[in-house]
Amino acid sequence: MPTMAELCTSDDPDLFRSLLSRIGDKWTLLVIGVLGDERRRFTELSQIIPGISRRMLTVTLRALERDGLVARTVHAEVPPRVEYELTALGESLKTVALTLGDWVGEHQRTILGNRRAFDAAARGGADSDAG
Repeated sequence: MPTMAELCTSDDPDLFRSLLSRIGDKWTLLVIGVLGDERRRFTELSQIIPGISRRMLTVTLRALERDGLVARTVHAEVPPRVEYELTALGESLKTVALTLGDWVGEHQRTILGNRRAFDAAARGGADSDAG
């Protein structure tokens, strides 16, 4: 398996960076995690994922479909029914997403404390620098 340094300097480093950017954006891992449970309709996804707008959900689903991580199925019904589910490639990403989610859950309070301490020190430093 190539190292991170090798991937960053591969024949197509822009592709590598764009894929990391896609996976690491605000919504992708949440969508992958929710779809990992079962096939879902758009409205279900928008209700389950707090804070995501309809537009951002559409953009995220289209990007995931384009990358082959999500499959979109349109059922010939009235009204039309559209469902989204993970592909085999998306399932392989789900494992990584869940591991990352576990890590965040385990360390979020520590990180929040670190942020507060850093911000307090920065405010204190800014006040003392002004004098």
